[in-house]
Amino acid sequence: MTYKITKSTLIDDVLIDLPASKSLSNRALIMQGLCQGSCSISHLSDCDDTTVMLNAHSHDTSTYIYEDGYRIIDIGAAGTSMRFLTAFFSAKPGAKVIMTGSQRMRQRPISVLVDALRSLGADIEYTETEGFPPLRINGKRLEGGHLEIDGSISSQYISALLMIAPTLQQGLELHLLNNVTSVPYIRMTLSMMEEFGIKSTWDGNVISIAPQGYNATAYAIESDWSAASYWYEILALSNSISTIRLKGLRLDSTQGDCHIADYFSKLGIRTEACDEGVRITRTNEPLPEHVAWDMSSQPDLAQTVIASCCALGVRFDICGLHTLRIKETDRIAALENELLKLGFIVGDNDDREMMWKGETTVPTIDTNPIATYQDHRMAMAFAPLALVTADGSICIDNPQVVTKSYPTFWNDIQSIGCAIQES
Repeated sequence: MTYKITKSTLIDDVLIDLPASKSLSNRALIMQGLCQGSCSISHLSDCDDTTVMLNAHSHDTSTYIYEDGYRIIDIGAAGTSMRFLTAFFSAKPGAKVIMTGSQRMRQRPISVLVDALRSLGADIEYTETEGFPPLRINGKRLEGGHLEIDGSISSQYISALLMIAPTLQQGLELHLLNNVTSVPYIRMTLSMMEEFGIKSTWDGNVISIAPQGYNATAYAIESDWSAASYWYEILALSNSISTIRLKGLRLDSTQGDCHIADYFSKLGIRTEACDEGVRITRTNEPLPEHVAWDMSSQPDLAQTVIASCCALGVRFDICGLHTLRIKETDRIAALENELLKLGFIVGDNDDREMMWKGETTVPTIDTNPIATYQDHRMAMAFAPLALVTADGSICIDNPQVVTKSYPTFWNDIQSIGCAIQES
């Protein structure tokens, strides 16, 4: 399936009802599963990743699929779910599960997390290729204690370990080695744990959590700042929309991707609080000729920011992107390939930096649709480029991938006046 998105008469000052944050939702579900009492979660995300987490926690045994006495949990392409649930079931006494996923998921390395869990006493085996899912897990109460982990690979490994830390017999003293990736996501995890009653300390490169119990509490999920990023892009690229309101966001959010406001403040977008959440406004101020940013703390924003800079004619050097190689796809290669279809020449340097590499023009020069590589963020970051192509349209292949994090994205695109034609 392909969608052709065409710019039509755009509507100003729309209110976008953003999806709930899947990052917060997935963490809340793990913490709910670790609570001893009843814990209610409101405004839970309805995206694919969170549905996977809900199914994994389901008590409806009639829906379980077993293999040799092990419950099979297929998380599809949900990398966060694979990492969080691997730790969760490893520390759950009596759990017998096989964690598997899509073909791409079975190509995404997980040995750093498995090795860390094994050092804490976990019983985990690889059922196919060493270092990659599927995993066979025999859950038990883990010993805990001192642990060192490379913090430069994925903050999700660290968050997965932190969330089970209070259940470990000795708690956890986690030493982070090298430069830590996506620090805001780790702080988000610790902040949420505190709301569930868990105390922790972070001193230098050491995070310490003593054995303790999660408090059953009511928790409301904030809207998703990652989803908000595409509306920043739309506003920046539009000549006829001056304001967009984004429902359910907080300026004091613990979500790392709230820093999209900082990036786009340099690209002509002002952010302020309003009754519904956040209002973003185009300032029409002159754009910079060049930006240089380290996005190691917000790598999920890279596709949006890079596509926006290309369309706005802002040269860029963006570093801190090494984790993009092991996302839903190789996002660095995907960006290079698909931006070239639109005449934008970008390149990478040692997987850590992407830069503008040549003079570009805006009109579409390749009639092939934009490939999404089973990656929701490719579809959503490229769709707004319909606002700047020569014919005011862009074709997106496999558009349904947006359900991974933002199921209503295409409906919301239509709500601002864009037309969508399916083929």
